[in-house]
This record gives sequence, C-alpha cells and structure tokens, in this order.
Amino acid sequence: MIKILYSFLFCGIVCLIAQLILDNTKLTPGHITSIFVVLGSFLDVFNIYDMIVEVVGGGAMVPITSFGHQLIHGGLAKTVSMGPLGMVMGMFDLTASGISAAIIFSFFFTLIFKPRN
Repeated sequence: MIKILYSFLFCGIVCLIAQLILDNTKLTPGHITSIFVVLGSFLDVFNIYDMIVEVVGGGAMVPITSFGHQLIHGGLAKTVSMGPLGMVMGMFDLTASGISAAIIFSFFFTLIFKPRN
C-alpha cells in the first residue's frame, strides 16, 4: 500500500518539476522531455534509478525518465555479452515494445482523426 503512495508522489514530483521548468523558462515541452530522458539515462549509469525503482516500485517506470533508464539499462546489459555493437542492439531490447506501440497507435489515430488547417 505504501508503494502506491510512493509511486504517486514520484510521478507527481516529476510532473511538478516539468511544470515549473515550463512555466519559468522559455524551454518547450520537447526540450523538457529530452532533459528528462537524459536525466533518466544519467541516473541509470550510476545505478541511482535502480534504487529509485526499488523504493518507489512500478511508479518509477511510468514517467519519461524511465525511457532513458531503459535505453541505457538495456545497452549496458548487452555490452557485457556482445561488446560495443551490443550497446546499440541492447537499447532496443527493453524499449522496442514502447516504440512499436507509439508507431502503431499513431498510425491508427491518423486514420481516425483529421488534422486542423
């Protein structure tokens, strides 16, 4: 029960930080998203994000920071077994389902909805 609260608070804090950056700087949502992906990657390199996942639970895998975490986590795991080429291949091991879902859903939404002029 307590992990549910921690998950909620973690996601809320990530959103709060993003909103504060958006309101107080001239950065666009794309810039902020990129910053959070890089931050998640950076935290994973030093195994900090894994500690956050242990404390917070699945809620740490929801925000955009987890995408950076998964990219680096998969890349580092494959690098051990396959060398430098494994890093590139490993990045897509953990993220392939999310990337595929984004592409497939985007395709179907473009069929359903029409853009405004």
